[in-house]
Amino acid sequence: MNYERRRTNGDGGNGDNGVTPPNGTQPENDAETDWKTQLLDVVKAMPPEAFERLAQRLLREAGFIKVEVTQRSGDGGIDGTGVLRVNLISFQVLFQCKRYAGSVGSGVIRDFRGAMAGRCDKGLIITTGTFTADAQKEASRDGATAIDLVDGDFLCDLIKKYGLGVHTRTVEQVVVDGSWFESI
Repeated sequence: MNYERRRTNGDGGNGDNGVTPPNGTQPENDAETDWKTQLLDVVKAMPPEAFERLAQRLLREAGFIKVEVTQRSGDGGIDGTGVLRVNLISFQVLFQCKRYAGSVGSGVIRDFRGAMAGRCDKGLIITTGTFTADAQKEASRDGATAIDLVDGDFLCDLIKKYGLGVHTRTVEQVVVDGSWFESI
């Protein structure tokens, strides 16, 4: 008979006796979906200004400098600005934040591009939702200012990568193979 023992580093465990039957473990994909769903629910519940400040902090952690959130009124569809320095070159980037449960469409991309006109080198839209196929095509349309897209799934990965409000626990699983001991 096989048993698994789980030991966690961090908070001391999950509250059970540490022994879980082999079929009682949660698949890794389900666990990943669960934390991302929980994180997106928390982020969607944030006030708009707080979500913009989260984007500001995320961009700073990712290496942007001079990241500022614009004033709420009269921002012209621009939620913030930042400068991304890559070696000797700097890029002026404007960003927009969308707390969506659904999909961001191509109209949002076009409107943002219009607001960006003549003001920056690149654009960035960060959403808690997803982007439609048309929005993705519009964002990378030839001859237009490039707009990078961060959807909810990628947003969760970035928040985790930079440790912003989430903590990662390392779990060691030890599996005892009872049949091996029986064969001695």
